[in-house]
This record gives sequence, structure tokens and C-alpha cells, in this order.
Amino acid sequence: MEEKFPRGLWVRLIIYVAVGHLFAAFVYLLFTLGGQSQ
Repeated sequence: MEEKFPRGLWVRLIIYVAVGHLFAAFVYLLFTLGGQSQ
């Protein structure tokens, strides 16, 4: 089994996915707290 992608690409991909999920969770939390306050 040979690797098709270099190691740096996997690290970058994992970082992008983690940051994307954190950002989505932050936006979701903002909307949830904003909706409760009204």
C-alpha cells in the first residue's frame, strides 16, 4: 500500500476540518444563545 498523498497534506486537511468544525460550532452557539435571549 503506497501513500498517494504526502504527510503534510494530511496534516493540513485535518487542521482545516478541525477549524471548520470549531467555527461551525461557534456560529451555532451564537445563534442558539441569540435565540434564547429574545
